Amino acid sequence: MKYLIKNGKTINEGKIVEQDILIEDNIIIKIDKDISDAQATIIDAKDKYVIPGIIDDQVHFREPGLTHKANIYTESKAAVAGGVTSFMEQPNTNPAALTQELLEQKYEIAAQTSLANYTFFMGTSNDNYDEVMKTDFSKVGALKIFMGSSTGNMLVDDEHVLSKIFANLNGIIVTHCEDEQTIKKNTEKYKQQFGDNIPMNYHPIIRDDEACYISTKLAIDLAKKYNSRLHVFHISTEKELDLFDNSILLKDKKITAEVCVHHLFFDESDYAKLGSQIKCNPAIKYKSDKDALLRALLDDRLDVIATDHAPHTWQEKQQSYFKAPSGLPLVQHSLQLMLDFHHQQKISLEKIIEKMCHAPADCFQVKNRGYLREGYFADIAIVDIQKEYTITNQNILYKCGWSPLENKTFKGEVTQTFVNGNLVYNNGLFDESKKGQRLLFSR
Repeated sequence: MKYLIKNGKTINEGKIVEQDILIEDNIIIKIDKDISDAQATIIDAKDKYVIPGIIDDQVHFREPGLTHKANIYTESKAAVAGGVTSFMEQPNTNPAALTQELLEQKYEIAAQTSLANYTFFMGTSNDNYDEVMKTDFSKVGALKIFMGSSTGNMLVDDEHVLSKIFANLNGIIVTHCEDEQTIKKNTEKYKQQFGDNIPMNYHPIIRDDEACYISTKLAIDLAKKYNSRLHVFHISTEKELDLFDNSILLKDKKITAEVCVHHLFFDESDYAKLGSQIKCNPAIKYKSDKDALLRALLDDRLDVIATDHAPHTWQEKQQSYFKAPSGLPLVQHSLQLMLDFHHQQKISLEKIIEKMCHAPADCFQVKNRGYLREGYFADIAIVDIQKEYTITNQNILYKCGWSPLENKTFKGEVTQTFVNGNLVYNNGLFDESKKGQRLLFSR
């Protein structure tokens, strides 16, 4: 199958250029001005922007075991509608991906059902070191360590185990960093005051900046001690930002960091209206943190934008503080959130694409994706950045059926998404005949 994308403006490698893209089978075979090919199906991108497919390096698609909330098919479909062509899914499913066999079972599900490209992270516990060390990091995105509370047997709080992993792992370590003891101390304090009905706006007080800082510093200290390759997920506080370096290029960094769209978009004032809808770990914090995160993104202390897409049912989220699970669904709308910042003149289009497409590919050394380049996989989204789009329960594709962004109107809509050269999404219509591919890594 051949496609020719004409008349669009490409956003790629720091430049915006009017040029055409010719796709044959899985691959971009030509990028140039005024391409013609009689055999190709023409996609007219006039007045639109053509971008590399977004790579979301942190999602929770809930399969296996938690499929009443979501599954790989439903959430990958939502992702593709939002221009996300590749995702990296986390190990805290049920059962958790703590053995090589359980990890491979997730790949088998995705091969049959995922509309986007995929990788799954190996999980860590205090007692699966031998399984961890069997991981083939040419085919697996990273090793995930929860250095803060998590579902199931995935909190790693044994310092001997942490040291051994950081010292010996020949792959990327990604971490969720929150100090468990600090959180427990704060929880007890406010439980004495409120009982089980702690107000939701106390979430950033309980899971405070100190909890984040202590744990993030520990991970960075371990990485520096053992010269490990570390990527710290979802930085949420101004206090943590001094721990990260922007004096060297991303390709030379051993320690990198991610920020999530909800920590850039929401702040403490939103708990009054949205309550548990925006309860997540680490917590959405304060306007001063939100503003500092955006500055750090622009000056390259923060390297990657992701979502930590973590759906729960509406009924689950309506419960009281201790019962309402943490996490919110975002993968369909992450680009629209970032375009909102662009329309406010807070970030350039080129920077958005750098942080959502190029940087994840570079951080994780993804083979032949994340850029518009001849010879690369044709993972491409076409975006009308001026078209108004209101998020409603009719166009939300998450299995959970809700979003904290419901009824908000944004300027910007993905009109087409190609995955490996397949036009999977076209103005609201899906072609599900071909599935995504397993991501491979140049390591």
